[in-house]
Amino acid sequence: MKTSMIHRTYRLSILAIALPSIVCFQSAMAETRENRSGKVVVKTVCVGCHETGKDGAPKLGDQAEWAKRASRGLSTVTEHAIIGIRKMPAHGAHASLSDLEMSRAVAYMVSGGKAIDPSKPYSSPSQKTGKQLVKERCSECHATGKDGAPRIGVMGDWKPRLQAGVENLVTSAIRGHNKMPARAGMANLSDTDLRAAVTFMVVPQQPPQP
Repeated sequence: MKTSMIHRTYRLSILAIALPSIVCFQSAMAETRENRSGKVVVKTVCVGCHETGKDGAPKLGDQAEWAKRASRGLSTVTEHAIIGIRKMPAHGAHASLSDLEMSRAVAYMVSGGKAIDPSKPYSSPSQKTGKQLVKERCSECHATGKDGAPRIGVMGDWKPRLQAGVENLVTSAIRGHNKMPARAGMANLSDTDLRAAVTFMVVPQQPPQP
């Protein structure tokens, strides 16, 4: 058996024991966290640029302009809103917005306020692996437990936090918690990216010791 297969088998077995909910937490996102409606997000966040067309943003109600963007696919429009494009900041400069909330805002603006809020994100792009993100960003605090952060791979630190479920940890990473800023201060990270980082920190992808 190849080493990569051994590592994968080991990790899956640990996850099955320590995180029984991890198998379904990706699809359960919409049901396990509160997400604001597209209308609310637009009226409180997006209106800042889209009401006046600031920096070339398509104006609210300009269906011709929105139709041009929608022709590329709602997943593409949403991805741009999540990671940022040209002068539009990632997550509309509000890192605590979930990818589902961004999707709902897109649906609202594209449809002129007529669309029903989607129950799942149109897009949540995976840009880096959990291991990469933890190494590049999360380890700054989670390697040593800075400011009370649970340490990477130390189940004793994570177990109390897992009482509310893995998705609760992901929500905290998205919205920020205590001294941790929303999305670890990187607004262009998607919910998928953060979920991968959280999963890796709870159970790092390490091979079993002989």
